[in-house]
Amino acid sequence: MRNSTLCALLIASASAFTTHNVPTAFSRNIAISGLMGEGEEDKIASAVANQADLNAGNADTAFAKRFGHLAGKPVKTVGEAFAEFTEELGYSVNALYKNMVTDLVGTTHLIVVNARFEKDGIWCLGILNSLNLLLKNYPEADIAEEIITALFKSVGMDESEVRSSAQEISDWAKGKSKEDIETAMSGEGDGPIAAIAKNAMGDEFWLYSRYFGLGLVSIMDEIGVDMDKDEVYPIMENWMTAKMGKSHLTACADSDLYFRIKAKLDMMETMMKEIEIREKKRMAERLEDKAEAALLAAERDVEYQKEVTKEKAEKAEKSNDTSSDSKETTETV
Repeated sequence: MRNSTLCALLIASASAFTTHNVPTAFSRNIAISGLMGEGEEDKIASAVANQADLNAGNADTAFAKRFGHLAGKPVKTVGEAFAEFTEELGYSVNALYKNMVTDLVGTTHLIVVNARFEKDGIWCLGILNSLNLLLKNYPEADIAEEIITALFKSVGMDESEVRSSAQEISDWAKGKSKEDIETAMSGEGDGPIAAIAKNAMGDEFWLYSRYFGLGLVSIMDEIGVDMDKDEVYPIMENWMTAKMGKSHLTACADSDLYFRIKAKLDMMETMMKEIEIREKKRMAERLEDKAEAALLAAERDVEYQKEVTKEKAEKAEKSNDTSSDSKETTETV
């Protein structure tokens, strides 16, 4: 009896979350027959059926029309990208840098495989300066360069092309004023920055990524802006929103993150230099102690040789005296 009562309660409670067994056509007619005119019910049913039969990339939207051809195409995973990086590098990454390098490979790969991503000179300048900052104190400078090369290969980029694009932006920005850059960020002029800004302003699906923002920070540094987050923030806001018409929030957050990391790296570099100075001082003290010990040993050797020479001289003198006494005795006899 108790079991049957519990079953009844369960069925009653479950019915509140399930639909009644009413034929679909009848329930549809009840819902919309009083609201739709003649023939409109069939139009709605047809639209619903069409939506249900949609395939990826075939939606009637601007985004699908532009990127629909990429639907279903295989995309390399983060794991595959890191495997390529490891194979290309051929070395074990220093333990202190392993997590950071892993994060770099993964985040860069996810940026690049986004269908909306377009590589430009500002982005190239940003990623190169970021890598140089992060790997500046890597113990083996040659391996640090190889890490950068392996990173670009793992994400399918030509390093020389990236460096060339970044250099073009850097060269153009030299000698320019903040007003000149603001004009270019508005899409005016014929420089490379103006071309990038104009393209972004005309693309509703333009993708912002961290290295674009850091590229703007690098441009600010090039034109003499004080590298302080409070100085950079309003300039970043002006360039991104007032000039390009894009949101500045993520770019400003990325610039703040950049300065926080830079401060930590600068502090670490200072500590490493202090440690190096202390080690050199200790080494110099050890060498000085060794030199003093060697000098004392040399002095002892000199004194020892003097004593040996003196002792030999004394023995020789005694021997001569003995010979003389013997000779005199013989003559007397």
